[in-house]
Amino acid sequence: MPAFAFFRDGRRVIVAARDGTLQLWDLQNGALLGGPSTPEGYESFGVTSIAISPDDRRIASGGYQTVVIRDVKSNQMVFKRAVEHTGWVYSVCFSPDGNRLAGGSGDAKIIVWDVETGTVLATLDEANDLSRSVSALAFSPDGLKLASGSAGIRVWRIDNSELLLEINSQIQSVAWSPDSQQLVSVSSDKKTLRCWNSLNGDQIDHCTSHTPFIDSIVISSDRSFITTTSDYKIVQLWTPTTEEHKPTSGVESVAISPDGELPVSGDDRGKVWLQSIKDMLELGKEERTTEGEEAQRQQLLFRSDTQIFAMHETVRNAFIGGDLHTVEDLLTQEINADDNNHNSYANRSVVRARNSEWDNALQDAVKSVAIRPSLSGYISQGIALCGKQRLWDAMEAFDLAFVFSNRDPIIIDLLLLIKAISFFNANHHDEAMRRLQDLAQHSDALPCSIIDSYLRVELAKIAFEDERFSEAADRLNDSIPSITDLFSSKTLGDPGLNIFTMLFGWEFDTLWQTANKIRCDAFLRAERVIEAVEFYQYMMSTIGELEGDSHLEWSTAFKKNCTAYCVSKGDETVAARNYKTAVELYSAGIRLDSSCESLLVRRSKANLERNLHDEALHDADKIIELNPSSYLGYEVKHATLHDAQRYDEAIEAFNVMLSKLDDAPDPQIRKLRQQYVSPSEVNNITRQVIQAQLENAPLRLIDTFTGHLCSRETQLNTFMKSTEYKEILSSSMTCVPLQMEPIEEAVAKYFSWVMLSHRWESKEPLLHDIQDKAIYDLDPVGTTVKLQTFCKTVRDMGHRWAWSDTCCIDQNNHVELQRSVNSMFVWYRHSALTIIYLSDVPPSSKAGALANSTWNTRGWTIQEFLAPNVVLFYQADWTLYLDDRSPNHKESVGIMQELEEATGIDAEALVAFRPGMSVAREKLRWASSRVTTLQEDIAYSLFGIFGIHLPVIYGETKQNALGRLLQEIVAQSGDITALDWVGRSSEFNSCLPADIASYNSPPYSLPSLSEDQMQTSISSLRDAILVKLASTLYARLDNLNTPRFANRRLHLPCIAFPVTAIRRRRSQNGESCLTYEIKADGLQDILITTEDKLVQFSRARSTRQPFLLVRPWNRYDLELSDLSDEVQSADDDWSEPESPSNTLLSGCHGEVEPVDLELQSRSLRLIVRLGQRFGALLLAQQRGGEFKRIASDHNIIAQVRDVTSIHDMMDIRTLEIL
Repeated sequence: MPAFAFFRDGRRVIVAARDGTLQLWDLQNGALLGGPSTPEGYESFGVTSIAISPDDRRIASGGYQTVVIRDVKSNQMVFKRAVEHTGWVYSVCFSPDGNRLAGGSGDAKIIVWDVETGTVLATLDEANDLSRSVSALAFSPDGLKLASGSAGIRVWRIDNSELLLEINSQIQSVAWSPDSQQLVSVSSDKKTLRCWNSLNGDQIDHCTSHTPFIDSIVISSDRSFITTTSDYKIVQLWTPTTEEHKPTSGVESVAISPDGELPVSGDDRGKVWLQSIKDMLELGKEERTTEGEEAQRQQLLFRSDTQIFAMHETVRNAFIGGDLHTVEDLLTQEINADDNNHNSYANRSVVRARNSEWDNALQDAVKSVAIRPSLSGYISQGIALCGKQRLWDAMEAFDLAFVFSNRDPIIIDLLLLIKAISFFNANHHDEAMRRLQDLAQHSDALPCSIIDSYLRVELAKIAFEDERFSEAADRLNDSIPSITDLFSSKTLGDPGLNIFTMLFGWEFDTLWQTANKIRCDAFLRAERVIEAVEFYQYMMSTIGELEGDSHLEWSTAFKKNCTAYCVSKGDETVAARNYKTAVELYSAGIRLDSSCESLLVRRSKANLERNLHDEALHDADKIIELNPSSYLGYEVKHATLHDAQRYDEAIEAFNVMLSKLDDAPDPQIRKLRQQYVSPSEVNNITRQVIQAQLENAPLRLIDTFTGHLCSRETQLNTFMKSTEYKEILSSSMTCVPLQMEPIEEAVAKYFSWVMLSHRWESKEPLLHDIQDKAIYDLDPVGTTVKLQTFCKTVRDMGHRWAWSDTCCIDQNNHVELQRSVNSMFVWYRHSALTIIYLSDVPPSSKAGALANSTWNTRGWTIQEFLAPNVVLFYQADWTLYLDDRSPNHKESVGIMQELEEATGIDAEALVAFRPGMSVAREKLRWASSRVTTLQEDIAYSLFGIFGIHLPVIYGETKQNALGRLLQEIVAQSGDITALDWVGRSSEFNSCLPADIASYNSPPYSLPSLSEDQMQTSISSLRDAILVKLASTLYARLDNLNTPRFANRRLHLPCIAFPVTAIRRRRSQNGESCLTYEIKADGLQDILITTEDKLVQFSRARSTRQPFLLVRPWNRYDLELSDLSDEVQSADDDWSEPESPSNTLLSGCHGEVEPVDLELQSRSLRLIVRLGQRFGALLLAQQRGGEFKRIASDHNIIAQVRDVTSIHDMMDIRTLEIL
């Protein structure tokens, strides 16, 4: 009977059987009120679980893939679910309020339904693990929780299916205490009851039954006792102090009436018992007196072998010792001496069966029975027939053997065991195990347990031989605990087991050792090496050192194979970056051989990858302890200490490692020294990298960590003592060739600096104010606060070094000052960050404040925001401008747009400025409205913008400084756009302005022609003579040298137009400048305005001082390519002429003169452009033949009178201008 359930009235009980029948009984008179009947849904499979609703109105039952609810009164099915579960429903239970029904099944699922609607309220999945068949369910008495039992106890919250508690304890059954505070479970060993705290899963108590195989459990409502049932014919009552039981017959299920007085139980044969608690307690006292008798009966079994096989003691001893050849010889001698000795034939049959000589064995057995039918004869015949796979005949032989058992239960049980073993040996394993299990239910447990254990080991052997290693390991894992109990109790050494040794060659005395060996080998072959090592250690510690010597050969081989696997598999997992598993594998190998150096090295490295430095260092020290002369321990110790950032110790360990390599006797080991770099080599290379880094760094920097001003030497010394240097040294020594990139990156990071751009205020702290002092210790007053806050801001950003022009340059040292001025652009360019401090921009300012800041008018600041790659703008309170927290304000579109509008510098140049002399006129315009405190600085501040290095000569005057700058620009680049200005001439050279403000007006730009206009103009110049003149002009201009400017003298290539008349116009009242009408050959008349007083003249009245209007020649303005461009173009475009269309025929009498059409086209295009308006210079010749420029307050715009008058443009000169 698999299930019972009491009604709440205590008078009725419902009984369910596996055949599907339900029976309703009246407990008062024993009358059957209903049934046996089979409820709909269980016709084929039967009922495995049953429950009654709290209001006694409904009965729920579970079977195969089905849950059914029936109405008690009408006996009609009101609910059926046959789809949610895919296995047997082993447990059903109602919630205390009767609204929910839970069902648990072999598919590892728990489903909760609404009783009224049948709706699935929740599906609780036992981890999708089919091994977690739900064997028990129980709602807590308060209805808030549901406990499930399978491979563990789980407690679920009902309203939201939350898993509240999980107890990892293999269980068979589970029940709640009435107050919901405790859970009681039957463990998977079916012997132990455990009590658990239902809130935290702590074990409160446990007790163990004298008999195993407890199936079910019920707690009385008053918590005074617990009732359990057992496969060993036992119903047990558990109280706080006693355990009582009543024998029945294979009891499977139990229930207790609501009043706690009547337990009902049932067995697998359909019998039901109803008995009072009082009667059971009385009967239990009587039964305890029979325990001694049962033990004595079990002992009889082990002495019964002599009653079955009669043989001489010598034969028996040889038999047991496994000397089958001797046994067979002795028995053959007996047979030869007495041919009618049926015992000898039976005994020899067994020997031949042991040797798998089945035909001879059967022949001897038949002969024995023919001489005299006997127990031993039929046993030997049954064994031989099984060997020949004649199972039905074997069964008949074994059945005949029962005739000679004299109804002795010991002999009968022994025959059944022999029969089961014979079937097993005939490869009918399942049938044999089933017979053994059946026998165990009706006979003594101990003999069956022994044989069952042995056969399970045999099954594991078979799985191992078939290379099903994991299966073999798991089988042995399940079997060895029971074998261990037998081994520990010396049961396996009982002489009574000799009959199985004689019949089947079983070695009980080594069964435990054999099983453990196979288990270890199986786990290893199944690649479950960690378990293999665990069980190996268990085995060796259990058998002890003395007995362990007998397994030395196996142990040595196992350890060798296991260690090799740990190494290879561990290396694979390391390659897969699964370091945790690798450590477990290496650790397993180390447990087998704690002195294995290679495993310790590997585990140390794997732990290092997991950042487990203490563990890695422990292994390194262990390696050194095992082999002090080896370099390996120091190698892994260095790696560990380095990763733990203990660089001093790491370097020390590395140096010891190098000495070990140098002193190694093995030349191959000494050769490994070549793989490493000495500390001195790393030091020298690092210093070279530092020197290269410092070449682009300021001469002095403030250490924001200490607040001290440091020279380069101090910075270097600070670095050499720093953790950063030690890290470089420790890491770089392991790489050959030496890896430069990590060193360069570390040096660049350490020596990175932040520059300050700001407007100088009164009483800025100078070098002598902070030298040999910590700036943080200075009185925080005035501009000192600015410096202090700047350094703190830099420090908080993680940068160590800071620079401010007020205090990091020795203003009194001319050499240093000159070097600083020429290097400042580079310092800003290579800085990690430039902080621009806007002292006049108040907190929380809106957009536009930056444009209006005085900082935006200063001369030096132009390079301070163009040179850096990264800038941040700070307001007066040292908060970010516009609260823009981006890492680089050059990436802020809004700020850059505001700066572009304020400075006139296009956004591309603001973000990614490149120094150089291209577009010089535009760069000069950027600075034209800026001012500096020292007049010369307006030029000096532009040195970096143009990439020019010149002497710094304070006191030389602004004109001289600017003149030297512009002279260098023209001399180096040939760019004459710097000559495009209006205003007063410089004393340095008349072609240069006296003030940079002269560049403030936009430059004159040549008018542009569309391609259609260009082609129209060219078509008017197709006259052959004009074409030839144009080509001549083109060639002369193309061969002109670039301008030269040195020693204040400008040599300017140009097209000259002699001035033929200068006439002064009458000036208006108040005009400071004079206006002149100027005529020149080939040009239209023009007007100029100048402060200079010019000599008036005309063709009729000449003058001694010639004047020229010149067009400075600039090949770039006229779209003439560089020579290199022309060469490349010629290489790309030239091809051999194929037809007359590629030449122009000229001359007469059939002469053909080839003409370059491309040159013609370019020459004509040049003439058209020369005919456009241009910016001219008015030059007056001096007595020495040189010229001076006549400055004007407006651009002098000229234009040729007739573009076809090419002769007027042929006056091409290079003039020397003072």
